[in-house]
Amino acid sequence: MTLHISEVHLRAIEAHAESHYPEEGAGLILGDEADERREAREILPLPNRREAGERGHRYEIDPLETLAAEDQADALGLKIIGVFHSHPDHPAAPSQTDLHFAVPWYSYLITSVRSGRAHESRVWRLDVSESGMQEEELEVRSGSERLSGDSESPVASGGNSAQQEGP
Repeated sequence: MTLHISEVHLRAIEAHAESHYPEEGAGLILGDEADERREAREILPLPNRREAGERGHRYEIDPLETLAAEDQADALGLKIIGVFHSHPDHPAAPSQTDLHFAVPWYSYLITSVRSGRAHESRVWRLDVSESGMQEEELEVRSGSERLSGDSESPVASGGNSAQQEGP
């Protein structure tokens, strides 16, 4: 599977991660998929609902915000295709907790943020055995490579809990 995302959307995800440092930032990726290709069309940054002392290594997305995002995606002819979150001062690789909470129908884009700056973003998916995460290919489109269906704004409006823990 390959996740295709615009440079504008990836930069918005990285900016969200940097703005939440030293805590984890998180959100949802809206798009569509066909065959082995997922196209990110919108990103929906959301608040980290974990208790304050846990946000540096955990995130939680309110289930009501996920339901609202599903409605928003439906209205746009899209679906939730993934989750993004950051790992402050840790690699852009899934933690054991990421593995524990992962579902096979989402891609997981993880951005490593070091000393407040986005360092690397990688994408993962729960493997068929559900015992590990497999890295997916991440293909970033330049700003001039707009696709039919891409929104004019890099960020969808919204803001509610899938629970995840970082490293």
